Amino acid sequence: MPRRRIRVTDALFRSAFTALRTELGVPSDFPPEATAEAERPPLLTAYDDATDIPLFTIDPPGSTDLDQAMHLTRRGTGYRVRYAIADVAAFVVPGSALDAETHRRVLTLYFPDVRIPLHPPVLSEGAASLLPDQVRPAALWTIDLDADGRTTAADVRRTLVRSRAGLDYEGVQKAIDSGAAEEPLFLLKEVGGLRERLEVERGGISLNVPEQEIVQRNGTYELTYRAGVPADGWNAQISLLTGMAAADLMLAYGTGVLRTLPAAPDGAVGRLRRTAHALHIDWPHHVSYAALVRSLDPRIPHHAAFLQECTTLLRGAGYTVFRDGVLPAITTHAAVASPYAHCTAPLRRLADRYASEICLAAVAGTVVPDWVLAAFEALPREMAEGGRLAATAERECVDIAEAALLKDRVGEVFDGCVVDVEESRPTVGTVQLETPAVIGRVEGAGAGLELGERLRVRLTRADPVSGGGGKVRFAPA
Repeated sequence: MPRRRIRVTDALFRSAFTALRTELGVPSDFPPEATAEAERPPLLTAYDDATDIPLFTIDPPGSTDLDQAMHLTRRGTGYRVRYAIADVAAFVVPGSALDAETHRRVLTLYFPDVRIPLHPPVLSEGAASLLPDQVRPAALWTIDLDADGRTTAADVRRTLVRSRAGLDYEGVQKAIDSGAAEEPLFLLKEVGGLRERLEVERGGISLNVPEQEIVQRNGTYELTYRAGVPADGWNAQISLLTGMAAADLMLAYGTGVLRTLPAAPDGAVGRLRRTAHALHIDWPHHVSYAALVRSLDPRIPHHAAFLQECTTLLRGAGYTVFRDGVLPAITTHAAVASPYAHCTAPLRRLADRYASEICLAAVAGTVVPDWVLAAFEALPREMAEGGRLAATAERECVDIAEAALLKDRVGEVFDGCVVDVEESRPTVGTVQLETPAVIGRVEGAGAGLELGERLRVRLTRADPVSGGGGKVRFAPA
């Protein structure tokens, strides 16, 4: 599920975010023994040398936990994609204190003011990170594509790699737009565009969820949206391509861990249609959900608000494990419209380390390591619990930021729409304001609330520093 990213630029929030982490029991420092283990050199030595490939990374400015590096070339009438993934298994001993700590954390957690990493920074931002001009162990994918961008072959092997450059999205976009980019970057646009067209063809959808930013101007807070550049989408397509290749490898091998999502029930899509109507977004009945999402501009506030609501259709995603050739009932991810696996972010997501090992075994024709199979039973539950914690932290951070935005406007009346209603208490629900695009709880509707109805609400509470992370509350005006 795409994270709802929040950026803030004021010290007011720091104490609230610190209190939230304490309330949620978010881990802070790593145990000394786990840190000591992270400082050891790589454990594995059987690597091919691929340091001659001029790989590059694309990440937000200042990022140091670099999971992926890529290089693209032409191959006849098609293309060859090289995608290096940090080899975390080279550093983490199964059953060790460091391994246990990663199973406790599960995911890197992102707060607006700080990142809580899955691995100690000495590893995630140092020895295992694909930093420029550093030789690093990696699982190197080689994926060949035809002229239409369809996969014709996929391979993954343990190699030593060396990234040549650490790039950021804005810089990549400017280089491509100006014509100054070298061929691998132009090919990123070309291949990314082909993969986006294939996504449309198979019925997949990538949500371009904008980043919200709360900024202080003239003594008040304002809400703005920051939409990604096209290079964000092209880069994401390379990751999706690799995740789809990994899923196909594991399904053919008979053992694996997939990221699955059932098709959204009709009721969920119907609720989203009513929300679109309330937000003044035209959604003709002959237009599919995927086609509508692709037509939206995340720089437009009410489009951005609707894109945030679209993430509700992804809430059923989970991890599905299988082994010994017994395939699960569901093998596809509805939003990807294909079998798919998480394998490209092992520094930040626990399951990816396991998927990588299975793919390496599948290509080599060897058995899956015992430590991978031993984790199978618990892994989906661990990832689900970690995902719930991440979602709660995200939701509470949004509450804090939006409460700060509105803290001086208690008593004012706003136009909004009902985007959720409690089944057991129809007088209680969630309202999405038209402007600013804030979401909050609404209580006290005498005749009950109707999903998608437009209504005027009065702000009754906006306290960013109160216990519980700060909440925004409304009542029907």
